Amino acid sequence: MLASIYVALRFAHFAALMLIFGNALYSAWLAPRALTRLMTRRCCRQQQIAVLVSFATALLMLAFQGGLMGNGWQDLFRPAIWLAVTGTQFGSVWVWQIIFALLTACAVWLAPTRNARLVVLLAAGQFILLAGVGHAAMRDGPLGFAQRLNHALHLLCAATWLGGLLPLLFCLRLANGRWGEQAITTMMRFSRAGHYAVAGVICTGIVNALLIQGLTLPWRTSYGELLLFKCVLVMMMVILALVNRYVLVPRFRTSQGRAQRLFIRLTQAEVVTGALVVACVSLFATWEPF
Repeated sequence: MLASIYVALRFAHFAALMLIFGNALYSAWLAPRALTRLMTRRCCRQQQIAVLVSFATALLMLAFQGGLMGNGWQDLFRPAIWLAVTGTQFGSVWVWQIIFALLTACAVWLAPTRNARLVVLLAAGQFILLAGVGHAAMRDGPLGFAQRLNHALHLLCAATWLGGLLPLLFCLRLANGRWGEQAITTMMRFSRAGHYAVAGVICTGIVNALLIQGLTLPWRTSYGELLLFKCVLVMMMVILALVNRYVLVPRFRTSQGRAQRLFIRLTQAEVVTGALVVACVSLFATWEPF
């Protein structure tokens, strides 16, 4: 039961952090200045909820890690166990994860319209910290540093791609109104960044798999089987993104709204598939790869 809740907390933490990063990235870097304030106001409530979820799940994950290391539920909220957890590799990194989550929450709640660039940096810092725990931290030395760096890039690319999908839908709704020119500019910028993000996810994901499992047949282990399922989901997302960009977008002007409606449906399917990917990662990251 503890392990299952821990996986659910991982999922909520990853999802909230990706949403924070994606919303802030649009507001800080992708949207033209004229649209930035509108994007920030539109995302404000989402951001405020997401940072609270991120901070709460970071705290709870430390507590549940203590329960998993100790004797279960009775050790869940014992400060002595928490202190023992902070002495581990996971705990030493996770304390900073909690601090960064708290700073992100303060930035979003205190000045949501002015701190978008700071929020991007703080959220990016949390993804980099995540590369210091789990399977990415299985090695020491130069190879271990390279593995953690690769995993950090993997997480940042995934956050750029997945975290940007909900703001993309918002921009699409603006495309036919008074903010049409700015919304289209924002979507084109995301499209260009998205190409690099998708390529980054695939390349760093391959390197991750090789560094963790080596040149073995992945379906020989439960970890490998779920990893393969995740790869299938990612390929489905790539196909959806390619259809949207290269089949539907060129038809926007001539399809009388049909292409836009299908674009929305496929992007929503991409969001759902991305959530399944995050769920898979949250699960098999707690398993032994061999």
